Amino acid sequence: ACEGTEGALSECSTKPWGSHNCKHGEDAGVVCSGFAEPAPLRLVDGPTPCSGRVEVFYGQRWGTVCDDSWDLEEAEVVCRQLGCGKALSASREASFGQGSGPIWLDDVSCTGGEAALSHCPARPWGSHNCEHREDAGVVCAGFAELLPVRLVNGLSGCSGRVEIFHHQQWGTICDDSWDLKDAEVVCRQLGCGMATSAPGSAHFGRGTGQIWLDDVNCGGSEAVLGECRAKPWGDHNCNHGEDAGVECSGVVEAAPVRLVNGPTRCAGRVEVFHQQQWGTVCDDSWDMAAATIVCRQLGCGAATSAPGSAPFGEGSDPIWLDDVTCSGSESALSECKAKPWGTHNCKHGEDAGVECSGIVEAAPVRLVNGPTRCAGRVEVFHQQQWGTVCDDSWDMAAATVVCRQLGCGAATSAPGSAPFGEGSDPIWLDDVTCSGSEVALSECKAKPWGTHNCQHREDAGVECSGKP
Repeated sequence: ACEGTEGALSECSTKPWGSHNCKHGEDAGVVCSGFAEPAPLRLVDGPTPCSGRVEVFYGQRWGTVCDDSWDLEEAEVVCRQLGCGKALSASREASFGQGSGPIWLDDVSCTGGEAALSHCPARPWGSHNCEHREDAGVVCAGFAELLPVRLVNGLSGCSGRVEIFHHQQWGTICDDSWDLKDAEVVCRQLGCGMATSAPGSAHFGRGTGQIWLDDVNCGGSEAVLGECRAKPWGDHNCNHGEDAGVECSGVVEAAPVRLVNGPTRCAGRVEVFHQQQWGTVCDDSWDMAAATIVCRQLGCGAATSAPGSAPFGEGSDPIWLDDVTCSGSESALSECKAKPWGTHNCKHGEDAGVECSGIVEAAPVRLVNGPTRCAGRVEVFHQQQWGTVCDDSWDMAAATVVCRQLGCGAATSAPGSAPFGEGSDPIWLDDVTCSGSEVALSECKAKPWGTHNCQHREDAGVECSGKP
């Protein structure tokens, strides 16, 4: 007996294997339509993966869509179905070149809220009065779809089986290739701090229904799990005995920021990620100190301006922050003083912006788990995340630079082997070699960010005199 939501026939309730009262004259069969539902889409011949000529797969063939009645509502559905964010334009007259083969859809009329283009009213498949010079196209914003994730059956809200919401349904993730980098993204998306473990083999119990993702491969710096590489949705070779889990520290980390609609990645409308959703910042009290923090957090150098009044266009709800007041020394915008999340008296005509020089500035450092603020495990801030430094080649010259950068006076020791406890991933720097005259640790020679042959038992520490 199946409910219809199972991911495999073997998940349905039944008699024990081999137990029956049947003959082969009662063998069951199935007849399928042969057509995928919803019909798959792709964008072809565009400059990015999220723009191009719209093509739909039906009857075992890819075909185009006619531009009759084609507008932003239809484009919105296409962009959503492909996980490409907001629709920016709905192009007509084969603006991305003429397709070939069948013209599958014509007179498509979406409300904009449909989950798939094939759910919108249209003429019957293949019925049209068009030529390929009328092929429809789309340009999407390109931001990955912010699909909700949740942790189930854990001891707290920050541990459990990972489930992701797709096509109006929660489903699990297979543990193939599942590791701490993937868990790091889940913990960040949920505001649960650092990942402490990434257990597989249904550590938090078996899920039911769809297994949505397999072979997930995150870099570790993504803001949401949907930005990570993986097999196509629902494509897997797993069963629920391989459901992936996560355990997070529960300590909230810096909220990610991004700059949108600017001429470069280092200029644009300020948006901050909170409760699994990007939102804007109101320009009340917005100034160069706040802009400085945003530029530093993004590794974009110095702030050159902090414009208000939506200079890079109006965003969409929510407006997350208002009355932001930074001292200029914070390592992330979410560390600045502000009204509670989502509390404001603003409209999107007041969305704050930032322009940065684009020249990378010194990465912030901090000392953790020491008896004073001037002693502890060395951690450095990169790609919106704190990480440790390996003790290979670590010496007094490097410690001198750290103490100077923190205004903590002279270095008194440069201990290795995690004297202040082991940190958690990432390990950002290895083989650090300083002359001792550098202004910041990130100016010293080292392996590329994140490249190392170390474990956290080799985390470097520093003790400073504390007297500037």
